Amino acid sequence: MARYHIETYGCTSNRGESREIERRLRDAGHYRVDGPETADVAILNTCTVVEKTERNMLERATELSEDTADLFVTGCMALAQGEEFAGLDAQVLHWDEVPTAVTNGECPTTTPDAEPILDGVIGILPIARGCMSDCSYCITKHATGKIESPPIEENVEKARALVHAGAKELRITGQDTGVYGWDTGERKLHELLKRICAIDGDFRVRVGMANPKGVHGIREELADVFATNDELYDFLHAPVQSGSDDVLGDMRRQHQVSEYLEVVETFDDALGYWTLSTDFIVGFPTETDHDHEQSMALLRETRPEKINVTRFSKRPGTDAAEMKGLGGTIKKERSKAMSKLKLEIVGAAYEEMVGDTREDVLVVEEGTGDSVKCRDSAYRQLIVRNASEYGLEPGQFVDLEVTSANTVYAFAEPV
Repeated sequence: MARYHIETYGCTSNRGESREIERRLRDAGHYRVDGPETADVAILNTCTVVEKTERNMLERATELSEDTADLFVTGCMALAQGEEFAGLDAQVLHWDEVPTAVTNGECPTTTPDAEPILDGVIGILPIARGCMSDCSYCITKHATGKIESPPIEENVEKARALVHAGAKELRITGQDTGVYGWDTGERKLHELLKRICAIDGDFRVRVGMANPKGVHGIREELADVFATNDELYDFLHAPVQSGSDDVLGDMRRQHQVSEYLEVVETFDDALGYWTLSTDFIVGFPTETDHDHEQSMALLRETRPEKINVTRFSKRPGTDAAEMKGLGGTIKKERSKAMSKLKLEIVGAAYEEMVGDTREDVLVVEEGTGDSVKCRDSAYRQLIVRNASEYGLEPGQFVDLEVTSANTVYAFAEPV
């Protein structure tokens, strides 16, 4: 597990984002330490109110980059002036990308007694614990073990209770949702989702991370459930991690690039408008220049609308920790190149939305100042400013016109 140090500057919105980052890190089995000197990673949530503040942020980022192995910079200055941090050994990310980057491509970890949680209008439903993978870089497998899947009816009842308690968005979570039911000899994620969508109520369902191998065997059934149930966000998070079969083999990822592509093609055929989310680990110990170029080529080919880029970091007790690592400069250069391509791809996807109207968009939570964060049918994030003027609150459904884009999200106004 990673030891993290986090510092937050600026407004209450930044503090709220940091709390969410910490919640996700704790859920993934990581823990906070008091200072950067004893941390594996440092997180700096920045502010950019005045020039003096910006100078302070750069100075602090420089200090943290010298004190810890990995530095993640997020917040207002990171998003508005990310180029200012280009000279540092740091990754500049949107706040909701930080937890995944810190986890080094590992599966999230839930406790054995994980129960549903209602947070505002968001209902979090862990459907199983453990996974079927044996990734060479992942330490969480030691904490979770193999998949343990409760019966479908048990999960449906928990989902129903969340909806009756006021949940408008159900987030289906687990180490690997795609292998739900494998321990009982059946692949039944699609059956579970179908049953949850049949619950009375007006709500949306987001499916959490599902590794390509688990999805591949049920890709047609799963895509059909997405296509026929409006309650499901048309969103799939399938972390490929590399575009090289050689590296995937060294990672012991179980899938090959061709299987990942078949999953993407199946969803492309079934869904007109959907979001592909994936993860890449750059700088794995055995990754060559050619392997990296294969990852870049795969990114260009599939053009996912949400991409998590993580520099490889050794975790004690894992097989990959015994491998001779690549130099920090190589990892930094490859990460920088992929992150640049990522922003081009994601930015283009949101730019294409400008001028479009999205119907039945769910207001999920409050944003910065007088704004709200919304999700459309493909789980794309839309921000509505001056929300009080429109009477918008979390839990409402609204039709929105996309007015402008900001790389990883778009701005919209009610129709």
